[in-house]
Parts: sequence; C-alpha cells; structure tokens
Amino acid sequence: MAKVITDKVNIEQLLSRGVEEAIVREHLEAALLSGKQLRVKFGADPTAPDLHLGHAVAFRKLRQFQELGHKVVFIIGDYTARIGDPSGKSKTRPPLNDAEIAANAETYFAQVSKILDIKNIEIRYNSEWFGKKDMAFLLGLEAKFSAQRILERDDFTKRMKGGIEVYTHEMAYPMLQAYDSVEIKADIELGGTDQKFNMLAGRDLQRHMGLPEQDVITVPLLLGTDGVHKMSKSLGNYIGITEAPNVMFGKIMSVPDALIDRYYELCTDVKRAVEDPREAKMALGEAIVDMYHGAGEGKKAAKEFVRVFSKHEKPA
Repeated sequence: MAKVITDKVNIEQLLSRGVEEAIVREHLEAALLSGKQLRVKFGADPTAPDLHLGHAVAFRKLRQFQELGHKVVFIIGDYTARIGDPSGKSKTRPPLNDAEIAANAETYFAQVSKILDIKNIEIRYNSEWFGKKDMAFLLGLEAKFSAQRILERDDFTKRMKGGIEVYTHEMAYPMLQAYDSVEIKADIELGGTDQKFNMLAGRDLQRHMGLPEQDVITVPLLLGTDGVHKMSKSLGNYIGITEAPNVMFGKIMSVPDALIDRYYELCTDVKRAVEDPREAKMALGEAIVDMYHGAGEGKKAAKEFVRVFSKHEKPA
C-alpha cells in the first residue's frame, strides 16, 4: 500500500484549485489528515471512445489523490451504459449495445494513462455485481428512494416542464450509480458538477444501508473552444488529449481570451505569468502539449504555429 501523505499544503491545493464544491469539506479534510488510505470513486460510462481536456479536469484531480497515496477506484459502467446517463441531457439517451460498450471501454485506459498512474488504480466493471442481481434486489433498491427525490434532478424537471417525456428506466440510473458506491465502499466520489445529484444519491444510499457516507467533490465543466458550451466532441468545440501536438496547440490558441485563466486553473498546474492574451495562450499551449506529448513538444508546436500563422509560411 502506498504511503499516505498528510501535508496540509498539498491537501489545501487538492481541495481548492479546480474544485467547485466539497461535501462535506470539514469531514473530508479531517479524513485526508488522518493518514488512512481513502477509496476515491470515479465512474465513467463508455459512451464515447475519445477523451478531451474537459474529461481531463476530473482525471487530473484523481491524479492528485494518487500522489497523496490514496486509492482511485475507476468504475466502468458497462451495465449502466445500457440505460444511458441522463445527466445534462434534454432527451432520452439511446442505450449502447455490448459491442459498442466493449470497444469504447478498451480505448479509455490507453488515454487515461496519460494522466493517471494506471498501474495503481483499481478498475471495476459494474456488471460484476449488477449482472448477478435479480428483481428482488432492484425492488429493494427502489424502496430506498422516493419518486419525488429522483424527479428533483434538474434534467428531469426541465424535460417535464418542456413537455418532454422522462422514462422510468432513466429514473433507475442514479439509484444504480449510487449502489456502485455501496459495492466498492467508497470514501469519496469525484465527478463533474453535472454528476452532483448522482453522487449525493450515493451518500443517501450508503446511509440507508448503515455505511459511512462518502464525501463528494465536484469539479467544474470546462467550456469548449467556442466559449459558450461545455466541451463536447459532438459540438466540435473540443481539444482531444490524443490529438497531434500542432492540432492541439492550434485549438488552444483559438480559445476565447476570457477563458484563459480558467484553462490555466483547470488544465495545468501552473499560473498565468503574462498579461498579454496571445503570449498567455502561447505559454498555455506549450504547457498543455508538453503534458500530453512530452517535454519540448509544446515549444516545437509553438514554433510551427508562429511560422504558419504569423509568418504565413507553408506548414511543415
């Protein structure tokens, strides 16, 4: 087991930079100072094969937990992907078939390894437990949640107000995700702000089942290169973590000036050092490209960018 680090400066950095909310902060801080190795849950439904800087915000925070000696438990929602997470969606998500789930899941960890120490995470598939459950289990699980509580979530209330149907299988999603926390005995669950309802459901279920409640950390959703919408491949406003250095650098240079500080905070470990927007984005691009492609690659991409877009020479 890795040695747990209880340095107050590192813990403060963990709980502040790039964190939207910590529930319950005082309890979580005490747990981090206790010297106990904590189990940090992160769940991902393999709905798409490619990861971008928006996804990386949470992974970078998980890496900080690893560096302090805690155990990251990465849950691939191969069972819950058959329902489709309704978080942030204005309509029912189409379920994935087994072949799509398997293909997407296979690509996840090659990309995640660019950020996490992949050899030191616990990887679980929630089909391990849900595949063995029966109707009696589901009815017992549903009995621990009220319909009013489930329908409180923003995604459902907005759809109902707009006359868009909410299907009963979608209501099961937060219950199943909550049960994942019970199964792995999570101390902490981490996710985007759009996952807050699901993660709090995990706290509720653990309490109902006589277990200690997990603490919850939410991280902000990164706006894409359009400066308007959450980063998303489907919207074309994304920066992929496996894109070629020159492509990645060019996309970073297209980020609106108003988002420069936010990108520094959520995508890097460094602070903005210059006021000039163009120079700040050049430094930002170098830092991010180095992170995903290796030291020195950012400077090469910057030189190519200047050569093509400032000097109007032909691309190499």
